[in-house]
Amino acid sequence: MTNNGSSKSIELFSTCPQSSAIQADSYVRRVADVARWSEQCGCKGILVYTDNSLVDAWLVSQLIIQNTERLCPLVAVQPVYMHPYSVAKMVASFGHLYGRRIYLNMVAGGFKNDLAALNDLTPHDKRYARLVEYTTIIKELLTSPAPVTFEGEFYNVNKLKMTPSLAAELFPGIFISGSSEAGLASAKALKATAVRYPKPVKEYEGEAPPDGVDSGARVGIIARSAEAEAWEIAEQRFPEDRKGQITHQLAMKASDSFWHYRLSQIAKETRTGRSPYWLRPFESYKTFCPYLVGSYDQVAEELARYVKLGYRTFILDIPPDQEELQHIAIVFDLASRMQTEEGASR
Repeated sequence: MTNNGSSKSIELFSTCPQSSAIQADSYVRRVADVARWSEQCGCKGILVYTDNSLVDAWLVSQLIIQNTERLCPLVAVQPVYMHPYSVAKMVASFGHLYGRRIYLNMVAGGFKNDLAALNDLTPHDKRYARLVEYTTIIKELLTSPAPVTFEGEFYNVNKLKMTPSLAAELFPGIFISGSSEAGLASAKALKATAVRYPKPVKEYEGEAPPDGVDSGARVGIIARSAEAEAWEIAEQRFPEDRKGQITHQLAMKASDSFWHYRLSQIAKETRTGRSPYWLRPFESYKTFCPYLVGSYDQVAEELARYVKLGYRTFILDIPPDQEELQHIAIVFDLASRMQTEEGASR
């Protein structure tokens, strides 16, 4: 799915199933299956969620590495869960044991109830300031040949050294939510990829892409050769669900996430009419990202417009099966060709 022949290359990440949604006796097998499908369809990596209700993301990442050859775990990292030294040690240890690169999805917050249970009462924007310090320490531990000393508002380390050291080519890619101003500023400060839950692409047109930061998007995709078939599958997979809608509304009240609130507002604005941009799965609490639905050409055109606006990394929703990833691969190949052809015509 990566178009290496274009200056506007696209990198794809899938998402690992959540342990809360699958029976314990089949979860390991399911993780291994999704990881293999993702690698076979050309994904660079795979996002592994973390929150109080899920099994440990680092242990899941080890399963992924053991069942694939190249796929890079994109591990969600919550500062409340572990010291920055422990994160750096995990990254260095994976590099030493498996020679595999890890990506880090730096998470500033989470569900209010989860944070309260951990006695983390830090305000929203302060959490991003803390995340910058946290991630800076991780980066310095993984790159500095000398012991690291850091004095900040939230963290202090004194002559701390990482052993084993990490090979330069295995330095982790770093992603941060960029849907809020605080998140975007943090991504710029850390030279990280700012990942958004995107608005409909038409709402961005006329805007300049964020300066000085790489952009990524979280999206689900359902595409087939015919638009009607894609929508039929979408309706079957995500039918109207009143119970899910109520759960979503309760979750929104328990979250101070900017993106959660903004997507909920967009959902109200886009319920009438049909376009590739679809938020019913989000509104029904079935997923946390918008979907693009339609024919291969329709969805590829939407993706190509996002790429033109500066999006280079796409993190997909959890794939239901290998076939769905194969359909998604067709769409991204089309989008990449559209970008190449547009560049050649200039």
